[in-house]
Amino acid sequence: MSPTIRLAQQPEADALLARSPLAALVGMLLDQQVPMEWAFSGPYTIARRLGRDDLDAHEIAAHDPEAFAALLSEKPAVHRYPGSMAQRVQQLCRFLVDEYGGDASAVWSGVGSGRELLDRLQALPGFGKQKAQIFLALLGKQYDVRPEGWREAAGPYGEAGSYRSAADITGPESLARVRAFKQEAKRAAKGTKETKTAKTAKSSKAADPAKKPR
Repeated sequence: MSPTIRLAQQPEADALLARSPLAALVGMLLDQQVPMEWAFSGPYTIARRLGRDDLDAHEIAAHDPEAFAALLSEKPAVHRYPGSMAQRVQQLCRFLVDEYGGDASAVWSGVGSGRELLDRLQALPGFGKQKAQIFLALLGKQYDVRPEGWREAAGPYGEAGSYRSAADITGPESLARVRAFKQEAKRAAKGTKETKTAKTAKSSKAADPAKKPR
């Protein structure tokens, strides 16, 4: 039975994410520099523009790059940077075709541990450690993919009861809580950066006698 997913906040788009492992991976790939619900509605938009009910890694990998970029750029665009993201989606699909026969679920099926799954996810084009950990947490929390040690491998994103990422979104309320957490994290990071800049400037001024007041 497919899980109940509400990442895109659109019934048709969420239904695709629930039944299609590739759609879930593509949604996670698109989840950067745009609102989360925009990113996770992207797979449904791509499928619809391809005239399909689902995404196929073989089809996307073999698609003409310029035509695929144009498809993602149609209004409303799939992403803020549709051209570059079209390239990344195709790179991901080519990797899945070459390494997993085009079966996205094979990335996590049969893994022996959370560490192994994290390694597999980090090997995917476009998936750094943070994105891989978030997706690992999403698999564990919402797709019932729970190899031994999955929470530990997912880092802070695997914590129960947290509201840090897409892994914790189950509806509008949790989406708002995750968004608030992200905004607070950005403010904290900005404040830390400004403090470090001020300290560096002060230290530089103290070390340069020419800048000392007479």
